[in-house]
Amino acid sequence: MDAKANQTQDRIGVLEGLLNERYSVRAFLPKDVDRATIEHVLTTAQRTASWCNSQPWQVIIASGEAKERFRQLIYKEASGGLGDDYDFTPPREYVGVYLERRRESGFQLYNTLGIPRGDKMGYARQALENYNFFGAPHVAIVHTSEPLGIYGAIDCGAYVSNFMLAAQALGLGTIPQAALARHSGLIRRHFNLSDDRRVVCGISFGYADHAHQVNSYRTTRATVVDTVTFVEK
Repeated sequence: MDAKANQTQDRIGVLEGLLNERYSVRAFLPKDVDRATIEHVLTTAQRTASWCNSQPWQVIIASGEAKERFRQLIYKEASGGLGDDYDFTPPREYVGVYLERRRESGFQLYNTLGIPRGDKMGYARQALENYNFFGAPHVAIVHTSEPLGIYGAIDCGAYVSNFMLAAQALGLGTIPQAALARHSGLIRRHFNLSDDRRVVCGISFGYADHAHQVNSYRTTRATVVDTVTFVEK
């Protein structure tokens, strides 16, 4: 194998390593991430490709006392059964293989935490941990411009993926959270966002607590055969 081939293998190996290592962290250490590291993540993610280079993402990073005030507000609304004002319509339902994958992921989580199957109260308590940001010291809110519609949201999804990979490369853990977007009205009011902003999701991040049981399992992935059709003739 020549030098160029070796270099290519090294480059794809780095990406494969980050993708294989990354998982949704649901327990964080009580340790802040320094501003320089956060800005490094943001600078890297800013290279994300977007429709017509519109770069529609805007990001709020809440830390320290600001994060705690936000946590208290959104947890109170969620635990009170209020909210449910997504800016983007959530999935109508999961069917077929999508439902199977969702159930597999959910039962992995519940089994790891010792929540019995069918314990709906246990499921609900765990779901509320989204609004404690799973103990993360920082939370990012990703929002886009209403006139850009679904394509603005798609571009934000690519940004979220690159944010998480950059964070992984810098030794951080992350969890993307559509659950936070369920309270878009509260988020707009609390952070004084204009009416034309649309909340896509949140990302809680910090240093993963690798010793916590909830971080011990990994979800599976479908194969290329399951997801790709090659058309050659």
